[in-house]
Amino acid sequence: MDDDSRVTRRRVGNAEARRANRRWWDADADDYQAEHGRFLGDLDFVWCPEGVREADVRLLGDLAGRRVLELGCGAAAAARWLATRGARPVALDLSAGMLRHAALAAGRTGVRVPLVQADALALPFADAAFDTACTAFGAVPFVADSAAVMREVFRVLRPGGRWVFSVTHPMRWIFLDDPGEGGLTAVHSYFDRSPYVEQDEAGDATYVEQHRTLGDRIRELVGAGFRLLDLVEPEWPEGHEGIWGQWSPLRGRLFPGTAIFVAEKPAHAGRTVSATSEAGRGFTLSR
Repeated sequence: MDDDSRVTRRRVGNAEARRANRRWWDADADDYQAEHGRFLGDLDFVWCPEGVREADVRLLGDLAGRRVLELGCGAAAAARWLATRGARPVALDLSAGMLRHAALAAGRTGVRVPLVQADALALPFADAAFDTACTAFGAVPFVADSAAVMREVFRVLRPGGRWVFSVTHPMRWIFLDDPGEGGLTAVHSYFDRSPYVEQDEAGDATYVEQHRTLGDRIRELVGAGFRLLDLVEPEWPEGHEGIWGQWSPLRGRLFPGTAIFVAEKPAHAGRTVSATSEAGRGFTLSR
């Protein structure tokens, strides 16, 4: 446990994580947008605090006419940007507070996309409803069963569809969330998957974020049936002196802060078979 007795590492199920994070993001939506809204913009797709933009890297591939699902959309700046590129996006988030900001930004920009409040573990869409799915730091780190999110995304994607998501680089979990020198000393085991939990006086979770290793994420993708195309680890750009939470020039120049996974649902998705890794963890291999 960290110095604050209300911060701990413990197992949290999907139901408790859902309750905690929905309340957290509803309550924090105004402050989050006040702090980060300018960086994210109203009509932009920024993958990470390092400032990687979809306009430059084109990780999603062709967009014109594509049906795109943005999970954990927040204020939906990325979905609106996608609409300006000819895509047909749908923006989904668990938090009504964040979707309220999405509606406000739609009014400011005149770019409106469908907004859906739903859980990423139970996407309210038909099979093969989308050509592409994406999220920048949304949904994936906040659920206990992130492998189930991968399966749900696989279900709603058409064959040949692309799934791209960014998360905090798993290496960062070794260190404290400190943008200064205090965040340069390893204090946690990389292999400890216990979630980071903030809780109230009664011990009920108020914020939950899950940790998985790089290997875990790859096994989740492959287990769902995806083919991994790329793993992008953005370097800290020269001239970027901004600080975003625990992201900072000091840390960013030494080790990665973001991992972006680029995966594809095979055009002829076959059956899957179960297997077990040497470490004893279950995973699946696509045939």
